[in-house]
Amino acid sequence: MDQYGDIHPLALAFTLASGFLMLILPRRAALVPLILAVVFIPIQQRIIIFTLDFFILRILVLFGWARVLIRSEFSIKLNRIDKLMLLWALSSIAVYTILWHTSAAFVNRLGISFDIIGVYFLTRFLVRSVEDILWVIKTLALAAIPVAAAMVYEMTTQRNIFSVFGGVPEYTAIREGKLRCQGAFAHPITAGSFSASLLPLFYAARRLKYRSVLMYAGVAATTLIKISTSSSGPALAYLAGIAGIFLWHFRSRMRQLRWFLVITLVGLHLVMKAPVWALILKVKLFGASTAYHRYHLIDQFVNRVGEWWLIGVKSTAGWGYYLFDVTNHFIRIAVDGGLITLALFIAILATCFQTVGRAVKSGRLAPGMDRIVWALGAALFVHIVSFFGVSYFDQIKVVLYMLLAMIAAVRGLTEREAASERAPAAVAEGAARA
Repeated sequence: MDQYGDIHPLALAFTLASGFLMLILPRRAALVPLILAVVFIPIQQRIIIFTLDFFILRILVLFGWARVLIRSEFSIKLNRIDKLMLLWALSSIAVYTILWHTSAAFVNRLGISFDIIGVYFLTRFLVRSVEDILWVIKTLALAAIPVAAAMVYEMTTQRNIFSVFGGVPEYTAIREGKLRCQGAFAHPITAGSFSASLLPLFYAARRLKYRSVLMYAGVAATTLIKISTSSSGPALAYLAGIAGIFLWHFRSRMRQLRWFLVITLVGLHLVMKAPVWALILKVKLFGASTAYHRYHLIDQFVNRVGEWWLIGVKSTAGWGYYLFDVTNHFIRIAVDGGLITLALFIAILATCFQTVGRAVKSGRLAPGMDRIVWALGAALFVHIVSFFGVSYFDQIKVVLYMLLAMIAAVRGLTEREAASERAPAAVAEGAARA
């Protein structure tokens, strides 16, 4: 990579071609180049301008925003999820800058917040219906198939073909005799978590017309990708995806199930000798799993709440052996942004689940589309399970922000339909009073 600087010529050509396509493709297909960049180009590919890092994904987001502005495709009504996303990004910038008191910290948070707001609202502008969501799912399925083939090749040859771009190792890492494939992702866990989050989406779309073969192929691809990573976290996330699919049959009893889960966890915490989060020590699907590290991190996080709750903490290295490595997305957010930033993120997740539940119960969705919306919630559940094993740091963040935006689009749709139903009733009531 030294001869290319920080970006490979092929990656640069891909970026320029993808950016051009984002400008000219129909609205529904405009996200396709961004999705392909997520799965095929390592996140480390970048251009540095005046000390600022412009990763390929950021460049494509800029192209997408240029398209939206040129075509005036930015007309949406902000809903609760949109507002929470803005508050979360602003809180992240403000608290982290206060913590570090440096311009570098401010610039760093601006870059991260650009990723959050840029990807999220670009998706909000371009995805306006459940049919648009189906287009995204179809694109992800088409992309997952060659990624699975590449990772099977990596699993059989121990060579990562995406290393040609740089940013990922040429030879696959081995832990306790098991190959940990990663493809274009920065780590096997994020690669596996990415594939696991797609399982509910592909499964839900399998019965829709003209999509069954593609979706079954997508399910097979996600399974192969998960197997190739040899990681406990993605395996558990994959099982969470299956559980999310299965819970469709109990969708009318989710409130009772949530309370049952809460009461069970509280009860276990009271009767167990160790805290309830010690259950994570039992999650060891592969021999080399670092379950104790994750348990110890959560334990110290809870015990040291006084250190981080206000404005976060600069380092967790003093919490214990190797705990500078924060392998928990919730804890990473709290460490960098304090309790308020963590609370806003949790509020986003809770509102998304509320949105999915209400949309499915509303009866306003077309036949089969209710399963698609349910699958969005199941995919979010997969990400939450993954959060306990890794702090998202590579292109998987793009997939997460797109998912949140698609759920917000569903909320916008249901709110508009509810408003349109109330309007005639209000007119009729006014006429009756007159």
